[in-house]
Amino acid sequence: MNAEKRPNELLGSWFVRSGWSKGELARQVNRRARQLGANHISTDTSRVRRWLDGENPREPIPRILSELFSERFGCVVSIEDLGLRTARQAPSTSGVDLPWTGPQTVALLGEFSRSDLMLARRGFLGTSLALSAGPALIEPMQRWLVPTPSAPQPEPASVPATPARGRLSRPELDLLETTTVMFRQWDAQCGGGLRRKAVVGQLHEVTDLLQEPQPEATTRRLFKVAAELAELAGWMSYDVGLQPTAQKYFVLALHAAKEAGDKPLGSYILSSMSRQMIHLGRPDDALELIHLAQYGSRDCASPRTQAMLYAMEARAYANMGQPGKCKRAVRMAEDTFTDADDWDEPDPDWIRFFSEAELYAENSHSFRDLAYVAGRSPSYASLAEPLMQRAVELFAQDGEHQRSYALNLIGMATVHLLQREPERSAEFADRAMTVAKKVRSERVNTRIRKTVDTAARDFGDLAEVVDLTDKLAVELPETAEAV
Repeated sequence: MNAEKRPNELLGSWFVRSGWSKGELARQVNRRARQLGANHISTDTSRVRRWLDGENPREPIPRILSELFSERFGCVVSIEDLGLRTARQAPSTSGVDLPWTGPQTVALLGEFSRSDLMLARRGFLGTSLALSAGPALIEPMQRWLVPTPSAPQPEPASVPATPARGRLSRPELDLLETTTVMFRQWDAQCGGGLRRKAVVGQLHEVTDLLQEPQPEATTRRLFKVAAELAELAGWMSYDVGLQPTAQKYFVLALHAAKEAGDKPLGSYILSSMSRQMIHLGRPDDALELIHLAQYGSRDCASPRTQAMLYAMEARAYANMGQPGKCKRAVRMAEDTFTDADDWDEPDPDWIRFFSEAELYAENSHSFRDLAYVAGRSPSYASLAEPLMQRAVELFAQDGEHQRSYALNLIGMATVHLLQREPERSAEFADRAMTVAKKVRSERVNTRIRKTVDTAARDFGDLAEVVDLTDKLAVELPETAEAV
């Protein structure tokens, strides 16, 4: 047998454990390719058989297979884990271990945002990226704590008599910051699918400004704007299911926050990365990222930011199946949040989302996650229910955070499933579907589908569940997400 055409035992092992047929895997690859805009891909059972026999498919197939198996098993399954090769990438665009220097951060932000915009226009996104996890992710992020060397000061004779002025005025900087706030509001109201390209475009414009001579104070403010926009681009990418793209933006955002000297903002970015790792079934990585965020901002983060970090710590412990540490972190989040209103300085806009409603939501999801890890424990579900109910009530009154409202309606549906109350679950899932149609969030849609699928599996003969399944097929069909 040709040495280059041995059966791919790694891919075969994952395939057998998945329970999929060759036809089902082919259909899933085709559906994901359409979502990416790769309409030229048309996979069938014979093609899947050739992959199992050792053929190495071209991009973006390896990345699509990595994402599909990662979602199937609830953990990161890399391209290498599948025994596949990926196209060689330039060091400047591959991975997350990037240089921690200002000029290179600007160059990488500009390069990645430009590439994203070009590929988005062609309807073909993120095909050369792969997710990082474990030490490959955590160790590069730990360098966030390493102090940045001071830039050498010029000799007095080299200083011009009249300092060069950047072309940005204070009102223009204020407008950039205001625009970032507006984008964040749109994301909360409409989901990540509607304005993602606009945020990426704004980020690219800011990186252009960072390449021009600016006063030091202006440069730091521009790096802060770039960090917030990159984090938001990552968050929106995460929301529509572009996980490798999201991770790359988060990493670049952390680099920009370091250049801005904004440790609390850096801790917030790390919390977003932590949330993504929980979503991808990597709670150990999530906990490492949160502890890094807490340590790095321990002397400067506001009580609201600290409370958010404790709440995310609780989520990580819940998914690791550690109820004692989870409950302690929940209490710390609650206690710390009570000091938020007495903080002397106004909170930055990026943390204002963490309201009383969000606190209830995060802590309820921690108990809900504990219930699943503990084998669908009704006792943990009963701890989650009153907190989740309060979150739903507050988000309903809020009116602005529609995606959070939908996610917590879904949360209530899952809690009632855990308590074996399918009629109540169907009621909340139906309400979530109504809200979901107002936002462009594949994350919301996916959670609704999973919840309805679980209800159908466990209570498929119940009339309310049958009606809900039929409604889902009509109102939230699986289609390509506009990004």
